[in-house]
Amino acid sequence: MIITFYGEGCFKIQSGDFIVSTDPLDDKTGMTTPRFKSDVILKTLTPFPIVNNQQSMVNGQLIHGPGEYNIKDVNITGFALPKESSEKFLKTVYLMKMEGINLCFLGHISETPEPAIFEHLEEIDILFIPAGGEPFINQKSAGKTVKQTGPKIVIPSFYKIPGLKRTAGDISIFFEEFNGEKTEQKEAQEKLVIKKKDFAGIKKTEIMILKT
Repeated sequence: MIITFYGEGCFKIQSGDFIVSTDPLDDKTGMTTPRFKSDVILKTLTPFPIVNNQQSMVNGQLIHGPGEYNIKDVNITGFALPKESSEKFLKTVYLMKMEGINLCFLGHISETPEPAIFEHLEEIDILFIPAGGEPFINQKSAGKTVKQTGPKIVIPSFYKIPGLKRTAGDISIFFEEFNGEKTEQKEAQEKLVIKKKDFAGIKKTEIMILKT
């Protein structure tokens, strides 16, 4: 599995020729829109009415809400966040199993997940969570959520990076909240290449910063 980061909540998760992308970038973010074809597009925030205008990721199956999906042996389950949704938009959390690896996408979550959601967040290998604070979950709560779910690897999203137009918190604050003290960050990686067997050697949660 290869995981690449493009900014905000946009990730590319690739297994062989099969590609899943999450939360395609809007031009308003100031980030460069990636140009690749996706088999599946996960949207954790869906404005109403629903419009699929992601020309850079054409022909992919768009998943934008709760339900169970199986696409080429990849299992995806979406859970709605009714307390965070409104008549204007729907927020969804996704669990995905690919290559035997359990991934969880908390997307645009702005509060600690409800108990009904936490029930499903067990044995997570890789957790994707907002780490830049408002308008998403604050960094202290994000740190607590990571500890509660106990993933092997955490990949932060929605934090301050060069070129981003909106105001976002620095990733160092998330590190401090998670560790309880200031700690030196590991150097950001171009991408994460990992297999199921690699998780056996991970004894405690690791935070993986990916370059854009």
